[in-house]
Amino acid sequence: MLFDSAIFLFVFLPIALIAYFIFGAVSPRAAAVWLVVSSGIFYAAWNPAFLVLLVASVVMNYAFSLLILHFLERPALKSATLACAVVINLTALFYFKYLFPLLGWLATHGIHLPHSGDRVILPLGISFFTFTQLGYLIDMHAGTIEERRFVNYALFATFFPHLIAGPILHHREIMPQFARKKTFRLNADNLRAGLVLFVIGLAKKRFVADNLAPMADGVFSLPHGVTLPTAWLGALAYSFQIYFDFSGYSDMAVGLALMFNVRFPINFNSPYKATSIIDFWQRWHMTLTHYLTAYLYNPAVLWVGRRRMARGLGVSRRAVATPIGFSSMVAVPMFYTMALAGIWHGAGLQYLVFGLLHGFYLTVNHAQRSFRPRAKTPGAAHSSFPIFGVLLTYCSVLVAQVFFRAASVGDALQILGGMAGMHGMHIDHAFVSALHPGSAAIWAGLIALCFAVVWGMPNSNEILAHYEAIVLSPVLSGAVYAALLFVIVLGASGPPVQFLYFQF
Repeated sequence: MLFDSAIFLFVFLPIALIAYFIFGAVSPRAAAVWLVVSSGIFYAAWNPAFLVLLVASVVMNYAFSLLILHFLERPALKSATLACAVVINLTALFYFKYLFPLLGWLATHGIHLPHSGDRVILPLGISFFTFTQLGYLIDMHAGTIEERRFVNYALFATFFPHLIAGPILHHREIMPQFARKKTFRLNADNLRAGLVLFVIGLAKKRFVADNLAPMADGVFSLPHGVTLPTAWLGALAYSFQIYFDFSGYSDMAVGLALMFNVRFPINFNSPYKATSIIDFWQRWHMTLTHYLTAYLYNPAVLWVGRRRMARGLGVSRRAVATPIGFSSMVAVPMFYTMALAGIWHGAGLQYLVFGLLHGFYLTVNHAQRSFRPRAKTPGAAHSSFPIFGVLLTYCSVLVAQVFFRAASVGDALQILGGMAGMHGMHIDHAFVSALHPGSAAIWAGLIALCFAVVWGMPNSNEILAHYEAIVLSPVLSGAVYAALLFVIVLGASGPPVQFLYFQF
């Protein structure tokens, strides 16, 4: 069930909302249970068989959390319990997401193992609900969990707006909200603001991302010999397709949650306006960045720091500003974190290359900050050429996105070769026109319009912040419903395009 499908918008969502607030007026606990059940129905609509996997994951991880809590005063058993939970979760993730692609890759290299020809359907959202719950268990191990009720935990893990493609939630941000009675009472302002945000996201998805998909899909499906203009059109089309697709999904998820009086963290904040790659990762999939920092990068840095201190070496800022210190305390943890981030997105060497590229970018960015001379005057450390920083950051991200989208490393290199002019400089008009009615000039104009929007207009969060009085106006409600209907009717004229992050 997609957020932009008619059955979700006109059947599932109204029923879920109305029943939620009816139950909430009687019993907050009943409303919470209803929301868990609704989320299960939402997930089962895609594939009922995998609802069993989701329920098993929630029950198992909650049981592990209770065991960890039971062993809080016995560090060895507590750590062993956490390790067991991590192994089981990652084993399930490996089986569904990585095992069969790995067996297929081995088979192509002449190594045939049992069942190497089999395939398994990837459960939607398995990466998101697995890592969301692992974060909870890690924090339970650290003794920082306050809210522990099962219904609230189940709701935290399965709440349908984030279940399929994020954002990656942290229990500290979400579970306390389920402990408040007002969360389950109708709030007209939240309902209207959430609806406006949802429609903005839906428009991004239907009007922009879906219309860019033919060009991106066409170029990346036939990468060999693609000429310079066509390769650039395909790469730029994908760059904006994933931007508007993912930002649109994030808007819809945040808007849906707000309708139920639940505030999700912001997950997308104009990343193509970033002036550095560090700034980019503070704006793109922000909850993933926070997760990687908290559970991968910081522990790695802490481990390296302890080893250095045991050897009598420094861990100060001055120590980081030395080649050896920087390599051990910044570069190695960064490459380790981003390599895992790349693999998290999918099975394939192209995802590993994507992660390593970003690890390289971030390491260079941190090296620039660590080794350049300190500014003598306040503000002088900031770039005098922010436009150059934005362009350099965007082009670096674009190269990595080619690997992210391509079916293989070889296909990505073919696209990049085409972008460098290695396969010719002419426009393949027949190829471009076959992807969608219209000429290359129309595609170029659409991409130029995308640049103008992402660089020159406020994002959804800024719109809500600056125009709160308009957004919360009751008069707007009718206009929003009309816009919602218009988007659906218009979008129904073309085939639905699945959200890109559903595959991760």
